[in-house]
Amino acid sequence: MLGTGGTIASTPGEAGAAPSLGADSLLDAVPELDEYADLRVEQVAQTPSFDAGVETVAAVAAAVGDVSADGVVVTHGTDTMEESAYYLDLTLPADVPVVFTGAQRRPDEPSADGPANLLTAVRTATHDRLRDAGGVYVAMDEELHAARDVTKTHTRKLDAFASPDAGPVAAVTREDVRFDREPGSRSRQFDVDPSAPDATVAMVESGLGVGADGIEFGLDRGVDGVVLEGTGLGNATAALGDAVADAIAGGVPVVVTSRCLAGPTVPVYGTPGGGQTLRDHGAIFAGDLPAHKARLKLLVALEATSDLAELRECFASD
Repeated sequence: MLGTGGTIASTPGEAGAAPSLGADSLLDAVPELDEYADLRVEQVAQTPSFDAGVETVAAVAAAVGDVSADGVVVTHGTDTMEESAYYLDLTLPADVPVVFTGAQRRPDEPSADGPANLLTAVRTATHDRLRDAGGVYVAMDEELHAARDVTKTHTRKLDAFASPDAGPVAAVTREDVRFDREPGSRSRQFDVDPSAPDATVAMVESGLGVGADGIEFGLDRGVDGVVLEGTGLGNATAALGDAVADAIAGGVPVVVTSRCLAGPTVPVYGTPGGGQTLRDHGAIFAGDLPAHKARLKLLVALEATSDLAELRECFASD
């Protein structure tokens, strides 16, 4: 069990809540864990996930590589849990299951959910089907989700995580773990060093009347790639469409996603910012990956190649 902080380890203070509890102290609230695993605990970081960086995830990856265990549980803040899990799924050949979990409520709050989520994570990480399949997951509110598909959908509710379109991998009941899908990684893996991505990728969101400033600012700063969160099937304003053309002409790849919660991007519409026009400019469509995960995938892919055709192929599969 690797601790990184988050709400599950936070306590209140005069300046606001912050992570302060060691990962080993979280075990005291869940004596049932002994029925499922012999747990060894390591504190990798102590940070709120909204301020975590790639270095935190790299430390987790290094720790996973160093341990000899049948499974790994990572306690983590929920704000960017899905990103950390996905980043590991892209870069870590996880022969053993890695299960992220956390909490929506601090340990001192009524009906704190951390203990139940930790039990769910340990029960799934030690399940034979997961041990055989490997992969990276998120376990919250008695459900297990694949890192590739899961996203946080609510700011405060306990059932805050879902996998739009795909659904959870498994549900955890009092008696057993019931699988709805085959476990295993659903991400394309890259043979890169997860600790030090050199590329920089800008994220820009389209919307009513949005101009080209976001992309132009990124290009002026010398970004290596752009992720455009479009509307609907993957469309943008005319101004952003023109900026996409300029970026690609200058050798900067642009990946198009959608701000919709579910469904894939599809190039259909013409006009300067329509998806078909963006594709004609050379933009890469990210399928159903949300912008924040497409950014991570582009960061990792740029470590492997800068060739536009090869980048396009990277996004053609999970």
